[in-house]
Amino acid sequence: MPYMDTYRDLISQTFDFPTDEFTVENNELRFEGIDLMALVKKHGTPLRLAYLPKISSQIQRAQEWFRRGIEQTGYRGKYSYAYCTKASHFSFVVEEALKNNVHIETSSWFDTNIIRAMHAKGLVTKDTYIICNGFKTEEYKREVTRLINDGFGNCMPILDSPNEVDYYHDNVRESCCLGMRLASDEEPRFQFYTSRLGIRYADALPLYESKIKDDPRFELKMLHYFINTGIKDTSYYWSELSRFVHQYCEMRKVCPTLTTIDIGGGLPIQTSIQKEYDYPYMIEEVLRTIKRICDEEGVPEPDVFTEFGIFTVGESGATIYSILDEKLQNDKELWYMIDGSFITNLPDTWALNQRFIMLALNGWDKKYKKIQLGGLTCDSQDYYNAEKHIYQVFLPERKPATDAEPLYVGFFHTGAYQESLSGYGGVKHCLIPAPKIVILDRDADGNLTDRVFAEEQTGESMLRILGYQV
Repeated sequence: MPYMDTYRDLISQTFDFPTDEFTVENNELRFEGIDLMALVKKHGTPLRLAYLPKISSQIQRAQEWFRRGIEQTGYRGKYSYAYCTKASHFSFVVEEALKNNVHIETSSWFDTNIIRAMHAKGLVTKDTYIICNGFKTEEYKREVTRLINDGFGNCMPILDSPNEVDYYHDNVRESCCLGMRLASDEEPRFQFYTSRLGIRYADALPLYESKIKDDPRFELKMLHYFINTGIKDTSYYWSELSRFVHQYCEMRKVCPTLTTIDIGGGLPIQTSIQKEYDYPYMIEEVLRTIKRICDEEGVPEPDVFTEFGIFTVGESGATIYSILDEKLQNDKELWYMIDGSFITNLPDTWALNQRFIMLALNGWDKKYKKIQLGGLTCDSQDYYNAEKHIYQVFLPERKPATDAEPLYVGFFHTGAYQESLSGYGGVKHCLIPAPKIVILDRDADGNLTDRVFAEEQTGESMLRILGYQV
């Protein structure tokens, strides 16, 4: 291998770089053609970016993959895309997703407030499918019932336990469709065998026969399942999918209204510059598997729903830090200290050992060093380095005495779950403030626009939350 002298040499010779998404101009990184350094100079760091066009392009890519998969396999069912709101509840995310002929999947009773807000804006109609997933509290069942009784004809409760339907028996006035979630078995490495969510396979048909079949208000329309590890080309995934489709076939033979399956989420995002996942192949094989089993069982192929959350919004996000200082803690461990926290800003890095795409924004013409990245909290887990991730961490070297500007580092594809898990706008570990959020979009001529959604959290706001100020 040629000697890699600069950071640009390292990245170019380690990966197939540049890519459609990442390029370098004047030794500075561009993301989706965006001048990141210009944004940093305008808004400062730490900085959270949300690039809205990526949300629409992800949805459209998946819709096209399913369209081609249906064409290639001769699949006779239809495909529908639903956005899983728990991946990111922000209004700018949900509004962008709804531009693309999608439906909505909810996880809690508060999601119903989002549905009503989007309906008031004309972005959700009463014909939009509202797939109400998750274990239902009394509040959740009440709000789902209100939507149904208010004329949201495609608001569909997905039964998560056998007694959930009793509430709808007592309170639903309008005709509605129901779904039923089946409890999938987990991978052997899990600490439990069967998911806590959903109804046992053995209970599904008896539940339909005893509590749904003879009530004229209800039609069982959808069978739902979800695999925590996602849609992967593994024997475990294909086994669980086959088991699920066989159950659909068994129930379809006695329940003619059962026309739809929901295979959940789990389409992954890229966590490396190098592409690692063959999306068209996997989608075509999913459709081919469903079709083959249905043909063998002599039942019609179902319409297919997915509810992609991470895939929809994950790749639209980026989080940018500046390097405040460096510390050599022994003979070989060099720490770059960021002006934020991994625990509070990117909680998946420590909770799940999640690896995001990490690249320097500037200094691509400099030599590089193996480093550890340290966050600002006092917690020993507030770091990002090779011990937690597949690749060692390398960044351009710093020379504060001569450098005209600080070194900046970006974490990319961070758009899903991070604010929800860390508690947007609340109190963070060591009172590290939430970063500024800037929304990026394109106007009709393709020019980049940026607007501040939220300024960096202030000390006064945290004092109010904690009761020190009224």
